[in-house]
Amino acid sequence: MRLHFSPSMRSITVSTSNGFIDFMKIKVAARHISYRTLFHTILVLAFLLPFVFILTAVITLEGVNDCSSLDCLGRTWGPRLLGRADASKQRLVSDFYKIFNQVSTEEIPDGLKLPDSFSQLVSEMKDNHHDAKTFAFILKAMMERFEKEIRESKYAELMNKHFAASSIPKGIHCLSLRLTDEYSSNVHARNQLPPPELLPLLSDNTYQHFVLSTDNILAASVVVNSAVQSSLNPEKIVFHVITDKKTYAGMHSWFALNPIYPATVEVKGTHHFDYLTRDNIPVLEAVENQEGIRNYYHGNHIVGTNHSNTTPRVFASKLLVRSPKYISLLNHLRMYIPQLFPKLDKVVFLDDDVVIQRDLSPLWDVDLEGKVNGAVETCKGDDEWVMSKRFKIYFNFSHPLVAAHLDPNECAWAYGMNIFNLRAWRESNITETYHWWLRENLKSTLTLWRLGTLPPALIAFRGHIHPIDPSWHMLGLGYQNKTNIENVKKAAVIHYNGQSKPWLQIGFEHLRPFWTKYVNYSNDFIRNCHILES
Repeated sequence: MRLHFSPSMRSITVSTSNGFIDFMKIKVAARHISYRTLFHTILVLAFLLPFVFILTAVITLEGVNDCSSLDCLGRTWGPRLLGRADASKQRLVSDFYKIFNQVSTEEIPDGLKLPDSFSQLVSEMKDNHHDAKTFAFILKAMMERFEKEIRESKYAELMNKHFAASSIPKGIHCLSLRLTDEYSSNVHARNQLPPPELLPLLSDNTYQHFVLSTDNILAASVVVNSAVQSSLNPEKIVFHVITDKKTYAGMHSWFALNPIYPATVEVKGTHHFDYLTRDNIPVLEAVENQEGIRNYYHGNHIVGTNHSNTTPRVFASKLLVRSPKYISLLNHLRMYIPQLFPKLDKVVFLDDDVVIQRDLSPLWDVDLEGKVNGAVETCKGDDEWVMSKRFKIYFNFSHPLVAAHLDPNECAWAYGMNIFNLRAWRESNITETYHWWLRENLKSTLTLWRLGTLPPALIAFRGHIHPIDPSWHMLGLGYQNKTNIENVKKAAVIHYNGQSKPWLQIGFEHLRPFWTKYVNYSNDFIRNCHILES
């Protein structure tokens, strides 16, 4: 690169060493040139020369030896410096878009061989010299295959999770067996519950009565422990624990050998209630014994399912309501509390997958304003997944009977922690309405709603619900893994409704400690059964 001054100092020329770029030529007036002007000119040139050198080097390296003018340089580097793509590249991208749009509406050719990986795809493209359309077809077929495999894996995961949620963990089964054996061999395990001197408390309405229906001994112990430990007046607590006949001995043993002082605990089996006969509740016999229902709950839940027409979340929700627990008498017992405890006026009903974190005494001071059921509504809240439940989610509004009687936008409410005004309930026709709709669903071959105890209860309690503050009952800890931890800490009752129960391996690890803190791991039975060992 050269800087040339004419002898007369009337012109200055900048050029490359091979002369193929005349970068700058300055002609100076004939009269004279001042030293100041010359100095400024040289200063500007000293600033520009490095850029000229770099451009020249790049062009030389790219082999543009026939580009010998600024015009050529501008055509070559202008689009690059301005961020504009080469016209030929733009045409290439445009052609690819056209091919992809065309292929998206066409069927994939039969017999198209698909590579198993990206590297294999590149190798085959080099070897076979496929045209752009063939490449697009291969890419489309690979994407569809991968999407199908991912979807099938997701559904298989959901099925496995459903089976895990429906099964009994080995440790909990061990606990039940050992305690049942203890009932037959240890006289202390058969101690009367509660002791004779405390029997009058079972019908004393000045006490706080809780009802818990479950066949899970470990879960029952957590509910009772958490309620007593969180209470400001634990001596006022009376727990009525109801279980089935096969679990009764083990449940009785646990609370007889591990009394929860100063609270009072009663344990009864379904066989101890005279009211629970087939004559009084014939519809439940049909629910338990009808072949179609048993197949619905115990059959193959994936046969006949069209995965292409559903989403994993919808499929998961369908599996959730097909848990065998929904045809258990224990799950329907909540609808017969007024008859099972005829001397009580008010109770708080609890599911076995809840934890009490705050004193619940104020619940007995809540004025239900003549309503029967104090419950948290689930149609409004910060969590759009958990708190967005309306009737249209639970019922089949294409059925004329449902469409004629129900409003799809009516707000739903939650089971799990409910204040029941038993005196008002006995004066209503809630239980009869519940039975009537169960029968209609059986007649309609289970097409009115997703099976479970909540949908018919939503109908039966219409007009009898008193909404309570959502802070009393936080839902979704069994299926919403993004639950806000700070909200969990503030809630009075947290509810692990869903498949991911805290006593299962599929439970959410970050939510499990709120439950396990009330498990007595020093207990010999729990330790020997290796429950939830890490």
